[in-house]
Amino acid sequence: MQLPVPVAPLITFRILFGSIMLLSTIRFWLNGWITTQYVTPKYHFTFMGFNWVQPLNSMGMHLVFIGIALSALAIALGFWYRFAIVTFFLLFTYVELIDVTYYLNHYYFISVVSFIMIWLPAGRFFAIDVKLNPATRITEVPKWMVGSIRLQLAIVYIFAGLAKLNPDWLLAAQPMKIWLPTKSHLPLIGNLMYKAWMAYFFSWFGALYDLFIVFFLLNRKTRFVAYLAVLAFHIATAIFFPAIGMFPYIMVLSTLIYFSGNFHLKLLGFFYASVENFKSKHIFYQPAFKKGMLTFFALFFLLQIIIPFRYLAYPGPLFWTEEGYRFSWRVMLMEKVGTATFYVRDKTTKQTFEINNADFLSAQQEKMMATQADLILRYAHYLKQIYTQKGIKEPEVYAQVYVTLNGSRSAGFVDSSVDLASQDLSFKHYKWILPFNPKP
Repeated sequence: MQLPVPVAPLITFRILFGSIMLLSTIRFWLNGWITTQYVTPKYHFTFMGFNWVQPLNSMGMHLVFIGIALSALAIALGFWYRFAIVTFFLLFTYVELIDVTYYLNHYYFISVVSFIMIWLPAGRFFAIDVKLNPATRITEVPKWMVGSIRLQLAIVYIFAGLAKLNPDWLLAAQPMKIWLPTKSHLPLIGNLMYKAWMAYFFSWFGALYDLFIVFFLLNRKTRFVAYLAVLAFHIATAIFFPAIGMFPYIMVLSTLIYFSGNFHLKLLGFFYASVENFKSKHIFYQPAFKKGMLTFFALFFLLQIIIPFRYLAYPGPLFWTEEGYRFSWRVMLMEKVGTATFYVRDKTTKQTFEINNADFLSAQQEKMMATQADLILRYAHYLKQIYTQKGIKEPEVYAQVYVTLNGSRSAGFVDSSVDLASQDLSFKHYKWILPFNPKP
């Protein structure tokens, strides 16, 4: 674990991470998503325990994104690295925590990786900080530091593969049978998108790729071919599923961390010839509180391994209830659509009001809320608050929710006789979720 290895893989990772985060932030700004996601909505579905995390006004949110962009640029340049990576982590995670309905696996990945990078000396080689203070330069780090990024990527891939080992994915090729026909417009291969064997090919190849790609990348003899597979897989993902956003590009660039230190030195030397001069120098970085850091990282990764399995503590099919679903690297595994109609009833007068969800939620919020039990409950509590302010002393909130999962017939999702406003928000199983009764 303490074996010295070149710091170059961390440096390449730092530069690529900062660069793609900068581009992603600019893209987010230009698409107007700062306003549509964080300024316009009247209500935000915060994460459990983070109700205190609320968006700022329009100027404040745009300043936050400027801060994210500037810190990403500073990370790439290695300028005030430690301050930049801490700032990036805090600002990015703050934005991520504002609204559950915008949760994506790669947002979580970015927060986790930026947190790991806080503890790594990725700004002490090939960086402006080193230009300003040459005494901070290092050339080697303990092997576990490079290994920490590799391990985090391995967790993402392997858990994504394990999640695909389910009957819908392997035996029914769902939801690929639903998704692929929508790509029939693609040239040359469009007609193949209706073939059942193509859906099975995508499903099985995706599962095998996620489960084993890390092991091929770790092996020097198979690494190059494995990286070609990485390129092919994620480029295909970007073409077929553009809604996944920047995730394929993030994974393509991040996976370079598996290449050797010499490869990364050559890569850096392509842009800065004097990098070659440091091959003969050996300046080994030894972190302060070495044992404490190793213990901290061991506990951190233990949590990363335990968290995806927390769904086992809940009854019922995971894809139906989604209890324990988030933060478990389950990437593009299901096609789930719901419709939710809410009713507020005055307990005293029995007068009932049907709710127009568009009066309170954005289209994206309503779409995500309609299939996730905890969001349905949060929305019911919000409606109770709104109608209490309107003068109803004891408002009750009921919902009729119908959900279709992986092509099954639409079925009731919530017990419509339960006053959701009286149910507690918690991490316990919600007993008012109806059993999954799939019908084709």
